[in-house]
Amino acid sequence: MYKILKKTQYSEKVFKFRIEAPRMAKHAHAGQFLMVRASETGERVPFTFADWNAEEGWVEFIFMVIGKTTTQLSQLQEGDSLLDVTGPLGTPTEMAPGKWAVIGGGVGLAIAFPVARQFVAAGNEVHAIMGARTKDLLLLEDQFRTICDDEHLHITTDDGSYGEQGVVTAPLERLLQAGEVDHVFCVGPVPMMKFSSLTAAKYDTPIIASLNPIMVDGTGMCGCCRVEVDGVTKFACVDGPDFDATKVDWNDLSLRQASYRTEEGQALKAYEEANCACQK
Repeated sequence: MYKILKKTQYSEKVFKFRIEAPRMAKHAHAGQFLMVRASETGERVPFTFADWNAEEGWVEFIFMVIGKTTTQLSQLQEGDSLLDVTGPLGTPTEMAPGKWAVIGGGVGLAIAFPVARQFVAAGNEVHAIMGARTKDLLLLEDQFRTICDDEHLHITTDDGSYGEQGVVTAPLERLLQAGEVDHVFCVGPVPMMKFSSLTAAKYDTPIIASLNPIMVDGTGMCGCCRVEVDGVTKFACVDGPDFDATKVDWNDLSLRQASYRTEEGQALKAYEEANCACQK
């Protein structure tokens, strides 16, 4: 059992859990992930490490309420426990030297922060590009400001409610045109990563994407997380989650991400109806 030490709510549907996991915290690295199962009948779902502390023995992950499982997770409170948590899984992000742009979109900012922090700790110059649909969904700004000054922090919102109105590719292209970065890391919604990749490719700049496809076991056995990279089938859980973004088949990934939307919607509806019946 993994005790929830702290629960933070960022917005109506975005939460962070800090859980007690001393052995996991000792081995966690930026870019890796964990698999969570809340109950005996629950599914296993992947979340990337948002933070960890080996000395205090905890790890953190951030999630957005989308379907049945994340709805169930959001209802847990401090002091409750998760049945199973497995990790660290996946390959850590490669800390190559250079001038980096680290791009995070939406909940992907939870992944981008530890990666950016590790790049900075390794002595690299880092520009952090933070994107969200609206100001209320912008995560971890205070944390990013601990590693980036104003010159190196770029914030965009789709609706212009905070920072620059627009998408993350605008500041990315300016940095590439000015020669301010020579490596890019991106994580977030598939369209954001796809167009970040196309932007970086225009300037022959290497770009890494952290992928989060559908997963079941997180060990490469089920094959659900397969992605096409340079025409070769890879498994995000063991071969990734980081891949050369210019070689990812983004259209295939988008289709795979949508594979179970009907079933997910049906499961959530049944869960909500069951809860309403219990409360009467």
